[in-house]
Amino acid sequence: MRFVFAIVAFIAAAVMIGLGIAQRTVLLDPDRVSLSAEVEGDADYIVLEPEVLAAHPGKQTLTVSGADTVFLAYGRSSDVEAWLGESPYIAVQHDAESDELVSEVVTAESADDETVDEEPTPTPATDAPVETEEAAVSPAGSDLWLDEFTNENSLTTTVDMPDGISVIIASDGIEPVPSRLSIAWPLDNSTPWAGPLIAGGALVFLAGSWLLISGFARHRRSRGPRRNLPKGPRGRLPSAPKPPSMRRSQLTGGRRAIGRSKRVALVPLLVLPAFVLSACSADYWPSFDQGGDAPATSAPATPVVTGEPAEESEDEGAQPAVTVPQMERIMRRIAVFANEVDAAGNADAAAQRFTGPALEARTANYAIRGALPEHPAPPAIPASPLTLTLPQQATGWPRTVLTIAKNADDPTVAPTALVLTQESPRENYRIEYAMALAPDADVPAVAPAVVGASPISPEYKGLVMPTGQVASAYGDVLLHGDESAFAPMFDPEGDVLREQLGVAGQQAIRDGLPPTADINFSNVVGDSPTVALATNNAGALVTVSIEQTEKVTPNDGGTIAFEAGAPGAALSGFTEASAKGVQRVIGIQLLFYVPGVGTGEGEQIRLLGWSESLIGASEVP
Repeated sequence: MRFVFAIVAFIAAAVMIGLGIAQRTVLLDPDRVSLSAEVEGDADYIVLEPEVLAAHPGKQTLTVSGADTVFLAYGRSSDVEAWLGESPYIAVQHDAESDELVSEVVTAESADDETVDEEPTPTPATDAPVETEEAAVSPAGSDLWLDEFTNENSLTTTVDMPDGISVIIASDGIEPVPSRLSIAWPLDNSTPWAGPLIAGGALVFLAGSWLLISGFARHRRSRGPRRNLPKGPRGRLPSAPKPPSMRRSQLTGGRRAIGRSKRVALVPLLVLPAFVLSACSADYWPSFDQGGDAPATSAPATPVVTGEPAEESEDEGAQPAVTVPQMERIMRRIAVFANEVDAAGNADAAAQRFTGPALEARTANYAIRGALPEHPAPPAIPASPLTLTLPQQATGWPRTVLTIAKNADDPTVAPTALVLTQESPRENYRIEYAMALAPDADVPAVAPAVVGASPISPEYKGLVMPTGQVASAYGDVLLHGDESAFAPMFDPEGDVLREQLGVAGQQAIRDGLPPTADINFSNVVGDSPTVALATNNAGALVTVSIEQTEKVTPNDGGTIAFEAGAPGAALSGFTEASAKGVQRVIGIQLLFYVPGVGTGEGEQIRLLGWSESLIGASEVP
């Protein structure tokens, strides 16, 4: 009976293991669904609309080919549309009925028509060529993209794009756009019963093997010597005839034959673990996870600013200028760029990533180091980590972002506060203000980057001082100290700048001049605009600039000159003595926290960070 059960077990094991393996081979469903298209048209860009990316669930694997250089980037659909402007492009859309990709050439005129037609009918990509007079501009390197990729001939990348994201595809701006593209989404082709069938078949095979082995053992025991033989004459039995002479090993098969039979019997036991191990993948087994709904997450609430709201916040379409990953990419680019231009001292190249007071400071530094190589270079722009990213809520351009970055290589260096602006969609972000944070600066809580901050107008009355007056008021405090009418409005604690460039610092400079010279100090508000972004407690982070002029004139009818080898002489190039005197201009960049009215925090303006550098030197006009 055991042999019968063993045979049944072997048959069942073979069926179970065979079914399990078949589910992972011949019966296995495809692991992805894909859509492809041949794109033709006289346009320099291809845009995959959000509906194309969401045609099927899951991550998207994009493959683009058909050009010597293939460029692919993705970003928010509004940003892609803004970057394209009036440039014609090939829009790739998804036809839900046929589950196919269709395309059409979109021009500025057709885009206007689409706003009238509720259901535009996409046409094949073989439309008539669209004439364009402007040369193609490569989208590579734009700060608008969340990520970008470039390769030769063909490019494949896998991304996970949420709603509201579009893909822009181009070549190098000279050659035609890639002509072939495909999108693939993963399919769930898991076989949850393959593992149990293979494992169960293995167990049944082991049971059958045990039955077979135990059956043979029982059969051998049943053929052993019998002790109760019947009595009778015990004569000598005739001996059996001897076979021809041969070796014992030839008669019995020898040890080698017995060993070979054992190895053959062990083959199934060696192969069996391979089947079991092949079923270890999670796709082979049913999932017993609770299938309940994932916990709901809510977006952070938008900070409320009392009083007059900024004009941009009234538009329901406002969104943060950048995302955190986007800002991290921008800062990595700027950090590398700044190191290169600082080392080269190239002011023209620096204008690509710097503007306003930040560019003035670097331009002057390059000029000084051209004459005085030992003069220190500007502070490096750190790339990471970003401890704060506060984008402006914006509907258009220009756009502003405030970020604070630490120096990952040297934690003793004070964090750097940066204000970046983007003037238009095809321009990159440029640093307008770059300041070191004050020691123990208490930066107030701000909205998360996914929400952004409302810009505050210079005339806003909900703060202890309108942001448009902060620069001139602090400049007066530097000139007159506690005697200034605005001194009670500013918190003196931790304000080291007031000691360096204020009344005490100015007096130290006077004491160092000869009796035959006089010095006069004056402050003016810089030309760069005031940047003010709302905080969570109805206050504002305000960035301004001040230019402090030190004018030294002779008082005895003699002449005055810059000290030889001093930065002023190197910057001005004026090495002679002048009867009219000489002057230096110090550029000061400032970051303040301006509390809201009635915040209960003393209602004093706090200086959070600053930087000062020589930006001008000349003979007194």
